[in-house]
Amino acid sequence: MGPAEDTDVSLTEAQIERYSRHIILPEVGGRGQERLLASRVLLVGAGGLGSPAGLYLAAAGVGTIGIVDADRVDLSNLQRQIIHSTGDVGRLKVESAAARINALNPDVQVRTYPQRLTAATALPILGEYDFVIDGTDSFASKFLVADACHFTGKPYAHAGILRFDGQMLTVLPGQTACYRCVFRQPPPAGVVPSCSQAGVLGVLAGVLGTLQATEALKFLLGEGRLLTDRMLVYSALDLCFREVPLQRNPRCPLCGGTPRITELRDELQPACAAPRGIAP
Repeated sequence: MGPAEDTDVSLTEAQIERYSRHIILPEVGGRGQERLLASRVLLVGAGGLGSPAGLYLAAAGVGTIGIVDADRVDLSNLQRQIIHSTGDVGRLKVESAAARINALNPDVQVRTYPQRLTAATALPILGEYDFVIDGTDSFASKFLVADACHFTGKPYAHAGILRFDGQMLTVLPGQTACYRCVFRQPPPAGVVPSCSQAGVLGVLAGVLGTLQATEALKFLLGEGRLLTDRMLVYSALDLCFREVPLQRNPRCPLCGGTPRITELRDELQPACAAPRGIAP
């Protein structure tokens, strides 16, 4: 896709005012804003990563946002999961997130899936969307999202956070290095601590989740250089970003020349996201 055109747009006066700071950007314009309003993004997880991603995608005018999450809001979530409020404690996260998005932007249609994404449910859900945000917090879920996106051909932005460090990667299935090109399988149980064990700086989730939303918007608009074939690693303590170049692995069990993974399956190993340095 190229830069959006400003001719023959059908935005309402209220929408022109709401999205005016987008519309004056040559790379967006009225056409690009219409494209966003016609687009569909799926958030897998309404937690630390999904919260800022969901809010910024809604504010940007992405027309349909799907949210998959089986959990309820816990008081300990509120240190980083900014889409929820104190009054939402005990409420389903998908309901809380949907209410916040609808309050922010009534243009957005929110589809909620109050369930855990599984091999049995992933393909039909992902098939309805243009882009996927991986906001999960376990190895099992991250590998499932990566595999499901591969089988449905859906581009996605992966991110992982732990303590003061985060990482992210955007994947265009069949074209760029995938998650399994880098991490072939979940690590053994007990090797990587969970967020509840090791902790996580709340604002770290905001940085990575916002970057995931940025990748989604760039993809939908067809603008800029996506974070493909490179891993972005972020240290909050050093306030430092670095890139690790990646290549498609010809022996990748998912997207390689002779793949061993030919159907969607559930991984059994639960754990949390990235430890310090390069890890899932």
